[in-house]
Amino acid sequence: MASFTERIQELQKTSGALKKDIAASAGLSIMGYYRYEQGERQPTLPVLIALADYFDVSLDYLVGRSDDPTRH
Repeated sequence: MASFTERIQELQKTSGALKKDIAASAGLSIMGYYRYEQGERQPTLPVLIALADYFDVSLDYLVGRSDDPTRH
């Protein structure tokens, strides 16, 4: 299964969303988002929830615990 960094890179690419828009939706600076995307930092629970909501995927999918993006 993919890691968190691989998931957010994949989701950003497939959604076509701009990194600045993703960062803003999670209350992050673009540099803060970049650090998560590069694996330099680990997100807090509120950031994970915001990213899962933005991409409309489950938290398990976002963090690489499942290959099923469906929210339950």
